[in-house]
Amino acid sequence: MTTTTAARYLYVTRHGQASADETTLTDAGRRQAALLGERLRGAPITAIHHGPLPRAEQTAKLIGERLPGVPLVPSEPAGDYLPYLPLREELPPESADETLARLAGFPAAERELGPGLAEEALARFTGTVEGDEPRHELLVTHNFLVGWLVRAALEAPKSRWLGVNHANAALTVIRYAPGRAPALLLFNDTGHLPAELRWTGFPPELHI
Repeated sequence: MTTTTAARYLYVTRHGQASADETTLTDAGRRQAALLGERLRGAPITAIHHGPLPRAEQTAKLIGERLPGVPLVPSEPAGDYLPYLPLREELPPESADETLARLAGFPAAERELGPGLAEEALARFTGTVEGDEPRHELLVTHNFLVGWLVRAALEAPKSRWLGVNHANAALTVIRYAPGRAPALLLFNDTGHLPAELRWTGFPPELHI
């Protein structure tokens, strides 16, 4: 018996701007989440997956208030962690020491558990779906996992999750269609945000 598969549309966002201690969203972060929810009102989203940390959970709830009836689904693989620890030879020689030192400064749990969670995220959130109806899902997560998913969609080397930055409450959409390579339909789109709410979460030198 042949199983029919259909396209998955994965809408991905980074949580809204968080407080300095990352325990809650700022007023700007709450506005960002609400505006993203308004943008997604017309999308046929059937689930809102989110990481377990407060800034992701609060963002998902604020979006969900604008999408009546769409369930919130907490997910450990949607959390904040290092998805892949590159080897020195995978990095540009001029910056390898600096990059490896920076990654070594992250908590041990994020470094040790991250790669396994990242593979679980790929298994859970990417690829086609069973059945003949396309599926639209939203994933509220963190900067590192956005980079990891975009890297995977483009079939780039694993180390290339580094350097992919995503603004708070910006929108990325990836399509996984049967018989086709993944398609990056939208990346880091902040069109739903006013100018003063764009580019938060980005290093200042990368604001455009």
